[in-house]
Parts: sequence; structure tokens; C-alpha cells
Amino acid sequence: MIKEHQCDEPLELPLQLHISFDKVFLFYERYALDKNHPYHAYAKRMLKEADKNPELREGISDFSLLNKYQKQIDEILDPVFPELLLANDIKAASVPFSFTSFKFSDRFMNIVESAPDDYDFKIRNLEDNSLYLHACIMILAYCHGYFIDLKRPFFFDIPDKNSGVTKHYRVAFNGDFAEVIPTENAPEITEEDYKLLLDNFDNIEVWKEKFPPNSYIFKGFGIMNLFDVTADETLSSLRDNLLRKDENLLMDAQQNLREFYNIKDLMVGLSLFDISALKMGSLSVKKSKSIILNEETIITQGKFFCDGVMNSVFHEKESLAISDVEKYGVNSNKNQFYKNLKAKSIGSIMLIPITTGSDDFFALLEIASPRPYELNSVNQDKLKDIIPVFQAAVKRTAEEHQNVLEATIQEHYTTIHPTVKWRFYEAAEKFHTESFEGVKNAKLDDIIFKDIYPLYGQSDIKGSSLVRNLAIKNDLITQLSLAVEVLDEACKIETMPIYDELMFRVEEYLDAVKKGLKAGDEIGILDFLKREVYPVFNHAKKLNSALEKLVGGYMNRLDKNLKVVYEQRKAYEESVTILNQELADYIDRKQADAQAMFPHYFERYKTDGVEFNMYIGQSLVNDKEFDDLYLHNLRIWQLQVMCEMENIANGLRDSLAFKLEVASLILVHSTPLAIKFRMDEKQFDVDGAYNIRYEIIKKRIDKAHLKDTNERLTVPGKISIVYSQDKEAKEYKKYIKYLQSKKMLGAVEKLELEDLQGVSGLKALRVEVIYLEDFNDKPAVTIEQLLEDIKA
Repeated sequence: MIKEHQCDEPLELPLQLHISFDKVFLFYERYALDKNHPYHAYAKRMLKEADKNPELREGISDFSLLNKYQKQIDEILDPVFPELLLANDIKAASVPFSFTSFKFSDRFMNIVESAPDDYDFKIRNLEDNSLYLHACIMILAYCHGYFIDLKRPFFFDIPDKNSGVTKHYRVAFNGDFAEVIPTENAPEITEEDYKLLLDNFDNIEVWKEKFPPNSYIFKGFGIMNLFDVTADETLSSLRDNLLRKDENLLMDAQQNLREFYNIKDLMVGLSLFDISALKMGSLSVKKSKSIILNEETIITQGKFFCDGVMNSVFHEKESLAISDVEKYGVNSNKNQFYKNLKAKSIGSIMLIPITTGSDDFFALLEIASPRPYELNSVNQDKLKDIIPVFQAAVKRTAEEHQNVLEATIQEHYTTIHPTVKWRFYEAAEKFHTESFEGVKNAKLDDIIFKDIYPLYGQSDIKGSSLVRNLAIKNDLITQLSLAVEVLDEACKIETMPIYDELMFRVEEYLDAVKKGLKAGDEIGILDFLKREVYPVFNHAKKLNSALEKLVGGYMNRLDKNLKVVYEQRKAYEESVTILNQELADYIDRKQADAQAMFPHYFERYKTDGVEFNMYIGQSLVNDKEFDDLYLHNLRIWQLQVMCEMENIANGLRDSLAFKLEVASLILVHSTPLAIKFRMDEKQFDVDGAYNIRYEIIKKRIDKAHLKDTNERLTVPGKISIVYSQDKEAKEYKKYIKYLQSKKMLGAVEKLELEDLQGVSGLKALRVEVIYLEDFNDKPAVTIEQLLEDIKA
């Protein structure tokens, strides 16, 4: 049988390949001269064959003739293939580079015959285009005495069509029966040529110049030995696969283990459990690609696994093999675990606990076969080298999951803005370096940014406190009115003074609420209903069906969690939530434009409306140069975005249960200040006594009145721009005039404000917002256009 690798193109080599058995015949000549040699008679007979067929010594270049001489070749090579080893050795007589093989050991023949018909006999990690260079390196060694170490392990991956599993074999090539002969066309190779070749590994043209195609003759053959390294390859491949991060990871691991166990339909599953409540007899499924779990999320001892499995696997952390699932079903009274295995047609299974490095988390590797006893406590021992690989992968996954959680917490709860994160890394690096170097009392640096410009803005829901109080009042009126209905009906059915007395007190509360709520009224009323009215309701609903229905109607109107009528308040809170979210989402999206202009610190809060702080300046960045132009750009951006947020709020009014309005405000502050990260509060705040004035203004300005009036500064439909220096007003008038030309802003008022506690001399520009009928989150003018026009 002849087996060869099929090349897409004719194989080009610096060698002419001639299969010759001359070196074997040289051995036979020695044996023939020694009458005492065991192969004496055999050698004489083989030499006669050589005389009859001289091409067997001279060399066969036409490989199709191998079939003609197959019988003679088999006999010539029999001593090289000892019969005692044919069943165990994986050996073939072969020609290098073409991998044409013409004599096989029995085991090798079985492997070849079990391979699919279209299998290409090709080494995995040796490409056809590198064969030329490898041939040149062999010529250097054989003919010129220059030895270059290019040895690396080569492998055949040979599928078995019967088992459905691919086996992996490492190749070892014996060249004792070959020689390389230069032809007259072979150039002389000097030491300079050798050095040139060493510097031109990737330049095949240089190699072809020194070793032209067919300029040498390979005469002989090689012995190719294969060694089954499927287990080692599986372990290596499994390690590589488990280091990857993709959705096919478990499927690839399953294929690895199929090859490892030589089971083509082997199944693999993996689950991550939270075992913090294991001592209480339960565990929860955190993540699962399991073959034994269906929809189970909580596993309770005795209700899914039997006590034996729970104790061995989860408490003792020991691997467990169930070699016969049916036998397990009998012993476990066919519990849910057995039923799940039966439904998946699992005949035997191994459960391997994988620790994650955490006391609270634990992974379970499941390896199953459809057939009983195919997996058992004996071949479970083969996993000893594989389990550490899974442990490393699971531990890494658990750590990555923890990092994701921590990143989520940082992003959504204790976020550090990306613009200033570099400074925190710098401080942390310094702290850890000092700690590593043994600096006494090493401590974290204060994070302070000096000489930066603040920008503050807010879109406040106007009259939110009044609207909220009105919603509370209306809900209480509804609840008390429903109570009156129940008590009134009870009086008609059963004459009891308690009904009249309670109804009097409820109506008294009702009248008081209608006149207006005072602090503590709501708590007092709800406590009265709970202590004195509800016990009477429980009695009254037993009198007849009409009263039962009334009491039921009352209770159904109460919120399930708060136990109060929560209709108006709920509608109000939902309206506020929708408006806040729309405004917050919009400014968050627009922040990408602003950050692209120049990186700056930004923080946003949702209260009854949205407020935000921005800080910009040189000290905030370490890789850009700040210019006042960026401050002006950010101010224009802020004014435009607040116009657009006003339009969003106006567009939402008709769709909200409560028709809420916003009043917008911008605080201008042209004097640079410093901000410091407060470690105790985990947030930035202004630093220094003088800068505190800015914070005081921020907290009090939205409640300010116009000077000598009772009129509030902030009103719906207008943006109030508070300033203290005339140059600030001049700058903003320029921006306002431009936005007026774009039909975004209308009339402007110039106002003076009353003195605030500790602050005086504030002024304001209050400008009307023009609402666009078709506003759709797309600005009437882009920030790029706006900046360009302002420059002009």
C-alpha cells in the first residue's frame, strides 16, 4: 500500500527524490560474508533480488513503480520491521518532504485504514511552502557540514472514522538509510554563503539561489515513527481553549475530552454555584451550561441530589463517578437528579468539583456518557492532570466576574471620571512603590486639581414640592373617603355605636386634610387607621357579602408594599422618573461631543430634575495643552444643550400623568478654583475657604428672588444665567445673540438679585426658550457649526 500527501501544486525542492535501498543492501553484504550471522541466508537471497532488480539500489524516481516492487520491498525491509513489534510500533518506510510511505507496521496500517477516505496524509504544523527551506537545511548538514538547529516537534492529526475521535501523533524521522548527493548544478557553498543564509530565513529567493531546484539527489528512504501523544495534546489543547474567552469554550473542551477518553458522544457541562448557604443545606446556581440541571436555580439537600452526592461533591469536595445511572436511580429512589440524567439518556457520569479560590463559589464539571460503565472510578483517575487546568480557568473566570462586578460598582456607584483617572493611577502607583521599597508611613497623595474653571447647570422641576404634597393629600382623601363608605354601610347593617364614633373621627380627619396637610398628619392618620379602623373592618366583612366586597375594594386600592393609597403619588413619581431619565440620558449622550472638544470632569445628579457640574483646566489632563478657547467652547455647549433639554421637557409634558415643567439655570464663575477628592465621601468638592463661596451660591441660587420683589429668578420656559462680573454678561450675550439668530432663544432680561446669606452683588440674564414643534433630539445647530459661526 502506498500512502502520500496530496499537494495542490507540484512539489518544488532542491532535491531529486530517489527511493533506494542501497544502504540496506550494504548491511546485507556484510551479513552474507558472515556465515554465523542470523541473517546470513536471508541476506544472500536479498542480494540476489538486488542483482535481478538493480533499480532497487540505483534508485526509483517514478514512485508509481513502488507498486511493481512492493513484494520485494516488503522482504527487503522485513528486518527493519520486526514481526514481534508490528502490532505495537507505529512505523512506516517513507520519503521525506513528499511523505510518500510504502511499508507500514500493522498498527500504522490500522490507523491509516481507519482514517476517512479523503484524509490527507499531512503534517499539521509544516506548510508546503516551508519544505524547500527544510530541505536546504538538510543539504547543509549532509553535504557541507553546517548544522542549523531547526528541530521542532511535528504532528499528524489522524481522525478515526469508526470512533469519531481524532488522535494525535508526534513524528520522529530516522535518516540512517539515506544520503544526499550534489549534482553538477549544485553551487559551492562557502562560509560567507552560510552566513548570508542565516540572515535571510524568510527570503526564499536567496535559498533558491544557493540551492537551485533539483540540484541535489536524495537517495534512500527514511523510517518514520509515530508516537501517540493524544493525552498530552488534549491537555495542551484544553489549556489553550480554556485560556480563550468565547462562547465555544465549553464545546471545544468537550471535543478535547472526547479525544482524551476516545468516546465520540461524550458530553460535558459546567456550573458555577454559590455555596455560602451550604451549611443550611442549600446552594444556588449562579451560572450554568449544565447537562444535569434544567431550570433549577436553588438546590436543596435531599430534594435534588441525594445526601451521598451532596456530602461527597459539595461538602467534601471529592470527585464522584456514577458508573451505572440506572443502579443509582434504584438506590436514590429515582430522585430529581436521576430523572434529569435519564431524560438526557446518560448512562454513566463523573462529577468533578472545581474550587475557585473563594469560600462562597464553587464550580462543578460534569462529564457524561450515554453508556453505563464507560465512565467509572478507574478512568476518572485519568483526570488528575486535567483538573488543575479547569481549576485555573474557573478561578480566572471567577476573578474576571468579580472584576466585572467591581467595575460595575465603580461605574455606577463610586465612579471616577475617565478624564482624571490618570491622577488616581499615578497616586496609587506612587503609594505601592513606596510600600514595596519599605518607606515608613507611606500614604496616598491628596488628589487636588488647581486652577480649574467650574461650570454649573440645572434643569429643576418647578413646584415639585407643592405637586408632591398635593399628590399625598389627594391619596389621603381617597383613602379616608373609602373608609367612610365602608363604615357607613356597616352602620346600616349592624347598629353599633363604635361605627358612628369611628366614622365621626374619620370624617374629622378628612375635613382636616382637605383644608391642608401639616407635618406629621399622614403618619398620624395611617396609624389611626391601622390601630382602630382595620380591626373593625375585619369584623364587618364577616356580616354580609356587600360589606365583604366593600372592605375588599378598600384593601385592593392600597399599595401592596406601602399599605396606603398610592395612586397620585405613584403617577407623580413615575412622571418625575420619566422626565429625569430623558434629561439625564440626553446630557449623557451629548457629553461625548463635549469631551471630544477637550477632556473635562463631568458629574450629573438626578433629584427633582437634573443638575450637573463640569470642571475644565490644565491640571485635569496630562497629555493635552489647555487654552481659554476650550472654556468658551464648553460654555457655548452648555447653553445650547440646556436649550435642547428645555425642548425635551416641553415635548414630554402631554405624555406625562403630571404635566411637569422645568426651570433652567446656569451659574457662571470666571475665577479659577481648586477641587479636592474627599476620601471620606468618595467625591470631589471645592478646596479652600475662598472657593467655598462658589458652593454656597450653587446651593442657594435657585431659590433666589429678583431684587426688591417676591419673584423667583428661575421660571419655566426661561434659562437664567447668573454672573457676578460684567465681562461674563458680555460673553454670554454674544452666545445668546447667536442662538437667537437660530430661533432657539428669544427675549432677554437683565436682572439684579437679592442678597443671599453671605453673598451679594449677583446679577442674571434671563432668556426665553423658543420651543420647537418638531424637536427630535437633533439640535437645530451642531456644536461644530455653532463654534464655527461664533469664530466668524
